Amino acid sequence: MRREPEALRAALADLNARSLLRRPVVDAAPIGVAARGHALRDGREIVNFCSNDYLGLARHPELAAAMSAAALALGSGAGAAHLVSGHGPEHELLERELAEFTGRDRALLFSTGYMANLGVLVSLAGRDETILQDKLNHASLIDGAQLSGARLRRYAHLDAEAAAQAAQADSALAVIATDGLFSMDGDIAPLPQLAALARAQRAWLVVDDAHALGVLGAGGRGSCEHFGLTDDDVPVLVGTLGKAFGSVGAFVAGSADLIDWLQQRARTAIYTTALPQAVAAATRAALRVAQRDSWRRERLMELTRRFRDGAAARGIALGASSSPIQPVIVGDASRALAASQSLLKEGFWVSAIRPPTVPAGTARLRVTLSAVHSDAEVDALLVALARAMQEAAA
Repeated sequence: MRREPEALRAALADLNARSLLRRPVVDAAPIGVAARGHALRDGREIVNFCSNDYLGLARHPELAAAMSAAALALGSGAGAAHLVSGHGPEHELLERELAEFTGRDRALLFSTGYMANLGVLVSLAGRDETILQDKLNHASLIDGAQLSGARLRRYAHLDAEAAAQAAQADSALAVIATDGLFSMDGDIAPLPQLAALARAQRAWLVVDDAHALGVLGAGGRGSCEHFGLTDDDVPVLVGTLGKAFGSVGAFVAGSADLIDWLQQRARTAIYTTALPQAVAAATRAALRVAQRDSWRRERLMELTRRFRDGAAARGIALGASSSPIQPVIVGDASRALAASQSLLKEGFWVSAIRPPTVPAGTARLRVTLSAVHSDAEVDALLVALARAMQEAAA
């Protein structure tokens, strides 16, 4: 696009006309309100059903206390990149604890999940090689493949057979990459089949488990634990810390050699300031709470079943998801926005997810559940949702 104000205005007007213009909304909820899974918008308290705070840890007092104590003792910023002078004792301890939690040799911290995926794919594949990905992978995996210079091939969503056909036709395959739990559909990748395929093709399997860690598996260790897979099956595990763990940042876990390699080649880890040690301390507290309070995962799954059973009883069509991510496909972006606004009037915050985040024609209401929601709140949401969907279809 040329540097012409009129062109920008016209492009923005076009997005707005198609109900695709997006802007942030201010949530002013104090910690006590937010800890109940509620938000505060324009002075009005509403129930937040669009957060990724699956375990209800983002406003947990133990995390806040750990962050505060570390900030007072170690400061508010790292002051440098990890490989310069920014790597402190809290970073070191967190990386060790993340490695232990995921059953890997080592872990490497990144500032965000986006940066982790970019760093991994650029480090593991390059020109004249191929990266194979699920069509509905997160944008960061797609962008990482494009940035690497490798050929990007994509297979139909969750279709392990299509992935195998594509892999067998490409002798330069270096990486197979997939979300573990898909953030917009709530379904789970066929990891056992992809692991077998990657091993047969001598390719890296990269799993972005951002939405599964803390949620899936008996111990909350994500999609790998859900399927009983080891580090040999999934040699590159990417996780984020700002969802179920209620903090911020990300990590990659794997073998000692893999982490050493990423420290040499992952530019998104090398050339950026480290996360504050206070953040690392809060995340360490989150790991302790998540493992100690197993009731949070159990409660989350109870609410997921309650929501799905209630939706079926009311004729609300849902995607094939057994996770706390429950998409309600509307189709048209303007109707999805209208349904979201209808829910807001009744006291529920459920965002309308529209293209380009999801494919054209699949705009949706993305309901996400948290362990801190109540049965009554879920039931009331279902009543309002059924009404909103009827209005959207009219």
